Amino acid sequence: MITTMTARGRFLITGSARGEVLFSHTGLSFWGGVDGASGDIIDHHHPLHGRSLAGKALAIPSGRGSCTGSSVLLELILNGHGPAALLLSQADDILALGVLVARQLFARDLPVIALDQDTFGKLAGCLRVDIGDDRLRAFCQDGQCCLDVPLTRPETGLFVLSGEDCAMLAGDQGESVRQAMEIVVYMARLQQAAGLISVSQVHIDGCIYTGSASLAFARQWLDWGARVRVPTTLNAVSVDCRRWRELDIDPAEGEPASQLAQAYLQLGATGSFTCAPYLLSGAPRAGEHIAWSESNAVAFANSVLAARTQKYPDFLDLCIALTGRAPLCGPHLDASRRAEVQIDVPLPAEADDSLYPLLGHMAGELSPNHIPVICGLEHSGMSRDDLKAFSAAFATTSAAPMFHIAGVTPEATVPADALGGRPPLRHYRLTPADLLSAWQTLNTAVDSGVQLVALGNPHLSLTEYARLAQLCRDGERHPDVALVLTSGREVHRQAEQAGYVATLEAFGARCINDTCWCMLRRPVVPAHADTLMTNSGKYAHYAPGLVDCRVHFASLADCIAAARQGYADISPPRWLMPPADALGGTADDMVHGAANGTAKASTDGAITGTTGGSQTDV
Repeated sequence: MITTMTARGRFLITGSARGEVLFSHTGLSFWGGVDGASGDIIDHHHPLHGRSLAGKALAIPSGRGSCTGSSVLLELILNGHGPAALLLSQADDILALGVLVARQLFARDLPVIALDQDTFGKLAGCLRVDIGDDRLRAFCQDGQCCLDVPLTRPETGLFVLSGEDCAMLAGDQGESVRQAMEIVVYMARLQQAAGLISVSQVHIDGCIYTGSASLAFARQWLDWGARVRVPTTLNAVSVDCRRWRELDIDPAEGEPASQLAQAYLQLGATGSFTCAPYLLSGAPRAGEHIAWSESNAVAFANSVLAARTQKYPDFLDLCIALTGRAPLCGPHLDASRRAEVQIDVPLPAEADDSLYPLLGHMAGELSPNHIPVICGLEHSGMSRDDLKAFSAAFATTSAAPMFHIAGVTPEATVPADALGGRPPLRHYRLTPADLLSAWQTLNTAVDSGVQLVALGNPHLSLTEYARLAQLCRDGERHPDVALVLTSGREVHRQAEQAGYVATLEAFGARCINDTCWCMLRRPVVPAHADTLMTNSGKYAHYAPGLVDCRVHFASLADCIAAARQGYADISPPRWLMPPADALGGTADDMVHGAANGTAKASTDGAITGTTGGSQTDV
């Protein structure tokens, strides 16, 4: 037996379990990355793609991507296809919250454990684990115990509650408020927050229907007589609530999804139904403390608006709306908004708007758990729509709640502002060859065929509607290509008043509200479609797993050109093609020049850096 005396681990959620180890150095988004019915890993970009996590001790550094991961994990736990345990190298609020809700509301759970980084890495060589009340034992192929890790209980520490907080926790304001406050306080203690803070508004992501568990969750709060106490908006839901029957959605999906949306309206939320709440008139101001879910919205609120919110998991968003109180930690605090990774990027001449989601996707991969500052875009003229696209792609590949772009976002006039005057933990310098390789990663199509052009992930802005109307004027789409646009109701209403919708519908576009591409399935995605085209880095990442389609990723103008002509140009855009001698020999190898060394993709997809001969994770 080998006992690691220096190994450290702590329960985020207590419990006992045993199971085969399923290990990766790459974080995993449960939403869009895991099938909520089976536990199969469907993220085509993940090293574990095609494997099942059901019954396994899943060892990943953390989650990433969508806040809806907590909802998918709850579904898996309740339908019997969840992991036996979650073993992490960093505490993950989204995953912990899914398990906490399973325990508190449904009396089902599993252990969630955060290990020190060295111990976590050693799990890569382990076959199975046995988790008890106070330790984790891991066993190798020969059956010998190769790790023996003592586990501490979830930390409580010093925690200050106001008189009203205590009253809510004691049940003085009803059962729903008591239950919600228990969850808020548990998560605050888990995050080692000093206390709670009042928020001015909440954006709820938990209204997405992921299965029967998400509906059961909402109905439980209605049974308790719950009602939100701060202004609360709703994220895009799983169907166009007013027209899902017209779209031939299966009633087995449409009915419960509509019921879930209605339940949140009964709880007092506003029927905004958009994944881009920053486009609404009530968008928060700089310094305003809010509680938003939806990964792209969180990144945009913190980074572009300079509002303050954590990346709140589904279900915790409702608990905060019911109490008006949130954990005082993370991006609510100045110290937690500083960048720790610097990424220098080239600004190609005459680049089109696909540059920004491409860079966002790359930045998230290079900085999966730390806030980055991106340098080199000071003279890019990035628009709000460009920042929206960057935010969504970044939040797809990173668990970090925000980013900075030097000379563009408000808290990064210069890189030193974002870094707080400290040197970065990691410093990457991207090359044109890196951009080309990343473009090739997102473009999974093998020929020029296109059966669907999918736009509006995140939801379209009014300025995007205007540009689309201009691109689609005087012509019509090719009969073999569906052109489908998604947006929130309010922006769609404005686009109708401006005449943009009429122009787009005359071209042959179909406009859908309330839902967006991460929720849409067939038949909105045509039954015959095996290749789609999009300008969204987020959807280019998720679509292969969600709808089993290959992807052309390109600019908005190129997407409309494909809708007109019936095919796409499969070659990279000219601005992305570096000189032959800049490719370093292999355009397919994603090689990043790091400070005093290099950084490259490891065999299971984790980005690592080499400095002075030693290799460490970003």
